[in-house]
Amino acid sequence: MSTTDHPPTRSPVAGGSPAGRTPAGRTPAGRKPAGSVFAAVDLGATSGRVMLGRVGPGTLDLTEVHRFPNTPVRLPDGLRWDVLGLFQGVLEGLRAAARSGRPVASVGVDTWAVDYGLLDADGALLGAPYHYRDGRTEGIAEAVLARVGAGELYGITGLQHLPFNTVFQLASAAGSAQLLAAKRLLLMPDLIVHWLTGTVGAEETNASTTGLFDARAAVWSGELPGRLGIDPALLPPLRAPGDPAGGLLPYVGEFTGLPVGTPVTTVASHDTASAVVAVPATAPGSAYISCGTWSLAGLELGSPVLTEEARAANFSNERGIDGTVRFLRNTMGLWLLEECRRTWARDGLPDGLDELLGAAARAEPLTALVDPDAPEFLAPGDMPERVRAYCRRTGQPAPGSQGAVVRCVLESLALAHRRTLRQAAELAGRDVRRIHLVGGGARNALLCRWTADATGLPVVAGPVEATALGNVLVQARAAGLVGDLGSMRRLVAGTQPLRHYEPRDDRAGRAAWDAAADRLGPSPSNP
Repeated sequence: MSTTDHPPTRSPVAGGSPAGRTPAGRTPAGRKPAGSVFAAVDLGATSGRVMLGRVGPGTLDLTEVHRFPNTPVRLPDGLRWDVLGLFQGVLEGLRAAARSGRPVASVGVDTWAVDYGLLDADGALLGAPYHYRDGRTEGIAEAVLARVGAGELYGITGLQHLPFNTVFQLASAAGSAQLLAAKRLLLMPDLIVHWLTGTVGAEETNASTTGLFDARAAVWSGELPGRLGIDPALLPPLRAPGDPAGGLLPYVGEFTGLPVGTPVTTVASHDTASAVVAVPATAPGSAYISCGTWSLAGLELGSPVLTEEARAANFSNERGIDGTVRFLRNTMGLWLLEECRRTWARDGLPDGLDELLGAAARAEPLTALVDPDAPEFLAPGDMPERVRAYCRRTGQPAPGSQGAVVRCVLESLALAHRRTLRQAAELAGRDVRRIHLVGGGARNALLCRWTADATGLPVVAGPVEATALGNVLVQARAAGLVGDLGSMRRLVAGTQPLRHYEPRDDRAGRAAWDAAADRLGPSPSNP
């Protein structure tokens, strides 16, 4: 690659201010969409891609124009994201979008949650952002909870206790040269938007995952930053999905070929929030599972559930679009399987997914189970051996073959889905009659089938590309091409391929899953 293809390593505009807020679903005055094609920048934990989405009456389709790896970098001080490499991939993806020959009406960016970059007074990035799987936050939560009690913190934020929440990452950085020099904190999607537009803001669905957001008022907490020694000035003004975020800067236009000033629209920038937008739920009684690296299972509510019971069950109240609340729990998802495959590939063993799933289907059912949320499964490493060690430690036969390990992982995930959704329904006082499973996990027929069997509920699998579809739909609504959330979901249901899985209707099968659920036990409780 020519060295001239590399983007600058710092934002060309220091600071900046967020664009004025516009009600979601309305096109700002003077902003006319250049077409009905929208570019979705979707950055995941293992890869990033740029998708073009076409939206019209009865039309919703996606084309991938560029995909690139997201490979963390191990440095002497910890595990970091290669954010410059990611941004280079974003620019190359937007250049591919420009070369498609279809006018791009706007661009939207979503990524994972909790991680952030720090900017200095000139708007320059202060070092590569830490990866949430880095171990530097070990033991930090206890120190934070000694200053603000767990019950009080949950009563404000409604956030699931995870050791890598942004608030704990910031506490681990207290007194560091980087944090002392920082003037702004930008979550990962906001950092990419900043480099594209020069503006500064914090999109609210991602902000709600930080542990510094007031779940009731839907604003930054007025008290938590000060009490925890965090400068409130680090936190940027909030933006809502559908708000304009600015236009592409001249250097972006020069590199990509997109017109300078092409609108960048704020989408639900937490990838799960975008995925939930595209859940094709057209009837009441629906729960969702957004299944990829993580499994995020829960319900869409109109207000947060901030009870002590919800806190003890470790449920999260995160913002969705249009004032909705994603009442969910994060469970380790297909990360376990993918990390097993990486280990087997390293060791020269078969790692093809189809072959492994075939072997899993032939393995003995419900022989060994693991709790996907056990802390030993968080960090990268030899996942097959960790699975076996967990089974030995809990008095179960350790799975020997690759197929037995995969079956153990997938059946354990299905049971974790059952556990989470039953608790969510009880805590929220809701009746769940069907499950929509979206994301990469919708491709995994075994996981979908076993989730239906474990829960005793029908599973509607798809769309696989829910996150990119949700990203595109919010942009299209801001351009006036689609209506409310219900209209968006009906469009998804009418245009995207879906697969239906019915639970096994036999007493012995149900009894086996019930017994397995008893062996798995209750979910980990909040501290």
